[in-house]
Amino acid sequence: MLVIAAPGQGAQTPGFLAPWLELPGVADLMADWSQLAGCDLITYGTAGDAEAIRDTAVAQPLLLAAGLAATEVLCGRLDQARRQVGIVAGHSVGELAAGTIAGVITPRDAMRLVSVRAPAMAKAAITVETGMTAILGGDETQVLATIEACGLTPANVNGAGQIVAAGTMEQLAALAADPPPGTRLRALSVAGAFHTHHMEPAVAALREAADTVTPADPAIVLLSNRDGAAVGSGADWLERIVTQVSAPVRWKECMQTMAALGATGFIELPPAGTLTGLARRMLPGVELVALKTPDDLDAARRVLAQHGAPGPHEDCHPMEWRLLVAPAGGTFRALDGQGSALLGTVISAGTPLGNVDARDGQHALSPAFPATVLEWLVEDGDPVSPGQPLVRLQPDGTD
Repeated sequence: MLVIAAPGQGAQTPGFLAPWLELPGVADLMADWSQLAGCDLITYGTAGDAEAIRDTAVAQPLLLAAGLAATEVLCGRLDQARRQVGIVAGHSVGELAAGTIAGVITPRDAMRLVSVRAPAMAKAAITVETGMTAILGGDETQVLATIEACGLTPANVNGAGQIVAAGTMEQLAALAADPPPGTRLRALSVAGAFHTHHMEPAVAALREAADTVTPADPAIVLLSNRDGAAVGSGADWLERIVTQVSAPVRWKECMQTMAALGATGFIELPPAGTLTGLARRMLPGVELVALKTPDDLDAARRVLAQHGAPGPHEDCHPMEWRLLVAPAGGTFRALDGQGSALLGTVISAGTPLGNVDARDGQHALSPAFPATVLEWLVEDGDPVSPGQPLVRLQPDGTD
């Protein structure tokens, strides 16, 4: 199963967009998206220096546009990506690219949302001087305790021995003066304490913009930064995108879900490198490609062909399947006769498959479409978290 991952703010480097603009159609996309984003993506992506592209109002639309353009170059079109990719996820602003690739929103809606998200977060960032520092290595418990003692927030829990602390510059200075044992600190090239309470003023602005968007349900597995779970509906994803602005990113949990779902290939969109490095340690045995420049397209296409679902052609249909996820946290209970005995059989819409027993009562699990039961991902009595994949189904008519 193939994963496509979109990086977040801080991954950008001066001139990274330049080689992509040499490919047919990319400059036209960038010109169109520049108008929607309200900034000249071509100029910033080719001639902007490190300080210019550090600006949140520039960095976020630039990263989103680069990721979407590279996906179109790699797969032909975004709808073809949805036929070949099994899982998609984004880190921070990369979630907008992931949701677009999954078919929840259109590229134009994504650019309109980022045109609100980015300046709103930039405005929130200048209210108080804040920043972010990556803490590399050390004992996770000690690192989290030190972050708390300094009054900071663990804004990104990235796994592979990397946690990002965020807060005021005074709090970050206290961390630098007395770091956790066995760690190295690296200041990030971002303009504020993202994914903390400092960003709460940006939530209202993004919510207003999100209210104008009509989302579709994900066509492929789409993971959320909130808890690493697969998102069950477009409406849920859009709400998570809004609140995630001021909530920590749980990328470690996203990678754990990738592993649990059987990921075998991983392609990071440009400007690639950060997420591939984390995956190298957290996803052993998974074939990785950091799609940094067009020179990496051959390697990415080989991984796409080897680990992705078959692409569409004249005499076959693309492989399509969907997950039913836990509607709440609790304990999964399979119904008598509705477990392994259903594997390979076609069920009608509304067929009960089990329940999740939660504190607020029992939540039924049933598909809203006729489908073939392909695989159970949990067993009776297993504890489950909200959004956790429970069963894989092939909708009727896609075989």
